[in-house]
Amino acid sequence: MRRVSRVVGAMIALFIGIGTGAAQTPTTIVGDVRTAIACTTWPCSPKQDLSGGEAILKQYRAAHGTTSEALEALSWLGRAALAGSQPEKAGGYASETYALAVAALKQHSLAEDPHLEIALGAAIEVQAQSRAARGARSDAVYFLRRELDTYRDTPIYRRIQKNLLLLSLEGQPAPTLEGGEALGRPLPALTDLKGKVVLLFFWAHWCPDCKAQAPILSKLLDRYRKDGLIVVAPTQRYGYTVRRTPANPEEELRYIAQVRDTFYPFLRDQLVPVSEANHTLYGVSTTPTLVLVDRRGIVRLYHPGAMSEEELSAAIASVLVSTD
Repeated sequence: MRRVSRVVGAMIALFIGIGTGAAQTPTTIVGDVRTAIACTTWPCSPKQDLSGGEAILKQYRAAHGTTSEALEALSWLGRAALAGSQPEKAGGYASETYALAVAALKQHSLAEDPHLEIALGAAIEVQAQSRAARGARSDAVYFLRRELDTYRDTPIYRRIQKNLLLLSLEGQPAPTLEGGEALGRPLPALTDLKGKVVLLFFWAHWCPDCKAQAPILSKLLDRYRKDGLIVVAPTQRYGYTVRRTPANPEEELRYIAQVRDTFYPFLRDQLVPVSEANHTLYGVSTTPTLVLVDRRGIVRLYHPGAMSEEELSAAIASVLVSTD
């Protein structure tokens, strides 16, 4: 039960999509609802008043209908209820959002409507979270696996995979990373790294939270290297470089190497595979994502988002001394 509570807490602490620091609340119905429920930043305050947000959204829907923006705003009510330890209420908001979003897919695709993408992704996420928070972890895992199959070729696939792994990956063998292209030496199979404790650091060249995590990782690698810790830092291309300037694969790879050398010098002698498949496999819709694998190749920590030095050091130390 303690593990489930920690996992649910980690899930609640996630913001939508890829982690890029504090979210900016738009001045739209989404922003109005988030302001009304004291959810202008994430995670929300557990003391928010949901009734004000409900009233604003009701008035908007009466005037404009249930637009995709309204669905995103409704999804925020669900997330706020979950953050306020109201899983039943959160599940109700999420179920309503889900049904309306699925109906909206008859006219719009997720790829062309970012509000709809956010709303449906959040609805699936909160439904799973609320079930896990009520003790129905197996039901939440089954639900996420079903949704993963349904939305396999859509923009919300990684988000669903992330939530599924949060509930199911720890204690299981680490999924095999794709080797192929890499900065520096090629990646061996994780099975070839048995006997080492492996910290997977999924990062992106554009990600400020990843850069903020770097000094902590460097310090911990220096501290625990002699005890058998290594860092593997998977990344991927995004089709652009600085200020989202479009780039071909060769140009972007050179830029990734430049970012590594500038902000992550400790990774120069670590393994840095470059593959979109690895991010998809590990459900990396949030960067950084940290995964800790023990000496037998078993995942002991799956954590989308940054971690403090104290939190990560404690996790690493625990795995290093474990004989399980």
